[in-house]
Amino acid sequence: MGATAGKWILAPVLFLASIAATAAEAAKRPAWTFDTAEAFDATAIPAYAGRHEAAYAYIDAHQPQHIANLQRWVRQRSISAQDDGIDDMAQLLAGDLTALGFQEVELVQTPGHPGVFGYYDAGAEKTLVVYMMYDVQPVEQNWQISDPFAGTLVENELGTVLMARGATNQKGPQRAFLNAVEAIIRSEGTLPVNLYVVAEGEEELGSPNFGAVLEPYLPRLRQADGAFFPMNIQDRSGAAALNLGVKGIIYFELEARGGDWGGPVDAEVHGSLKALVDSPALRLVQAIASMTSADGNTIEIPGYYDAVRAPTLDEQRLINALAATQDDSALQKALGVRQWIDGISGRQALVRNLYDPTLNINGIWSGYTGEGTKTILPHKATAKIDSRLPPGLEPDAAYRMIRAHLHAHGFDDLALRPTSGYPAAATQADSPLVQATISVLNKYGATPRVSPWLAGSAPFYQFTRTLGLPFVFGGLGHGSGAHAPNEYMLLRPAAGVRAAGLADIEKSYVDLLHALAAARGE
Repeated sequence: MGATAGKWILAPVLFLASIAATAAEAAKRPAWTFDTAEAFDATAIPAYAGRHEAAYAYIDAHQPQHIANLQRWVRQRSISAQDDGIDDMAQLLAGDLTALGFQEVELVQTPGHPGVFGYYDAGAEKTLVVYMMYDVQPVEQNWQISDPFAGTLVENELGTVLMARGATNQKGPQRAFLNAVEAIIRSEGTLPVNLYVVAEGEEELGSPNFGAVLEPYLPRLRQADGAFFPMNIQDRSGAAALNLGVKGIIYFELEARGGDWGGPVDAEVHGSLKALVDSPALRLVQAIASMTSADGNTIEIPGYYDAVRAPTLDEQRLINALAATQDDSALQKALGVRQWIDGISGRQALVRNLYDPTLNINGIWSGYTGEGTKTILPHKATAKIDSRLPPGLEPDAAYRMIRAHLHAHGFDDLALRPTSGYPAAATQADSPLVQATISVLNKYGATPRVSPWLAGSAPFYQFTRTLGLPFVFGGLGHGSGAHAPNEYMLLRPAAGVRAAGLADIEKSYVDLLHALAAARGE
């Protein structure tokens, strides 16, 4: 064939190689430069020094009733995905607010599950919005107790725990907060701050209608000084992790079906026909594969990394402090993985987890998946996909880039069905609400590791963006098993266990409300 033929063979190879090199360069992750070696020091924030003995004494004297309150909440089923007990739980929450003395309590109808609004007017200078979710996840079959909705008290190596669906996510800490509110009102006559409660029953569904819960009250809520979500943030050792925000998210289904492009249209066909018939299952796989590098670890959708904003100086200080005590091996062991992507660790791993968007397949299905053999060519294939969005990368922009990518690669026939999405949220560490929270944690010997945000997602942008408020989610307390069997919240620690029990959790919420009332404005 000679030299000329060799050139014709080599040219396509070189052309494809150049395309691959260009794509790899375009998909390169940003390398963030840190401009400071300073580290945030949570111990420098003075521990809250206030004492509220009457409220503390009330809490100690009413522990049996307060535990019963938590049990009453978890015994009320409220599985949002199955519309199981939702209306009854909304009524229960509203009734508890009324019993506490909230002057305004309303059930807020939405296109989905109802919300709950409450307002306690203490005539105070400061006002706090408290977010609550009253829904829970479905239960699994393999619990160690017979009924996950029985509110069972279980003795284990930690002490006495409440084992139930919703025990720690989030009914337990929320009702503990209301126990603290009760203690202040009954012992002091009123609260040190005005309180709004805004609750939804669809958090486990992605909060599609939480905006409708807030809508009637937006002008009032925007006048508040901050927003708070009661949450257990201690681990078994008592160490606390305080996250000042969350990543955003988009969640969608991507589906390939047979049609004019090829493939069976109405039903599966015999697998032997693959020689003549296109496969929707393989088309879906190719479409998904086109969106990442071959190892699945770099997103190759043009522009996807470009919108993410760089770490600010304050965020760099937080990350530097986190890196000083980062234990990658322990976290990997807890998760059951051998190493992080590319073998990274320390600050590099922290930065990637916080500032890299993700593209993840949650589930993918098509055709026959039962026992034995069935040779078919399916007529459709579907995947559920999520993408976590750091600050700067907006949901609408992410969807536009994904659709443009699919179009550019010839996958216009695939159906992309968004199911949920919302942007990231973050609060500054110097916010009076954050400072008050850390001061209270310091009082109880639980100085927190403070992160700019959590790599997970929640609709907290409704507070930081819609309402324009600083937002904190946290508090003393330990629980585990959220969305899993044997979910629990620690109520009475065994000797030597440093995580807080219910009495100290409630006392710390008393302190937090008083600390916020005394905090200076921004």
